[in-house]
Amino acid sequence: MDARDADLKKELDATLQARRELGEEYESALVDSFLEKVDQRIDGAVERRVRRQVAEQQMAAARDTRSPEPTDSWGERFGFGIVSLVLAVPLSAIGGGVAGLPGLLVAWAGIVGVNAFQAARVNPALFRRRRTGGQDDAWED
Repeated sequence: MDARDADLKKELDATLQARRELGEEYESALVDSFLEKVDQRIDGAVERRVRRQVAEQQMAAARDTRSPEPTDSWGERFGFGIVSLVLAVPLSAIGGGVAGLPGLLVAWAGIVGVNAFQAARVNPALFRRRRTGGQDDAWED
């Protein structure tokens, strides 16, 4: 039993004691007074719960509508692109020299994959598609 329950029990005991002392003619007023206190307690509990749920919903909505912050600067993205192009030359030479055209394709597939992963990491909405509500159910970028 928490402190609020103990306080409510004390109020009930006091109301019953007052009813014994004052008699039946005050019973209705005593019961109304006690029920008013119970009603206030319930209203307070409901209000706290509603405020907490509204705050949680607002926080969830704020998280969903907030655009993601870029994880790295323009210079880092530019540097990643330059390094990717610089490494593409020897990887192409090795892949093409060892396995011919299939080796070259595998090397470039790896380069494109790494760059696509980096682009998706920096801008998650880049590869996300939304479905339109139209009748033709076309895909929209």
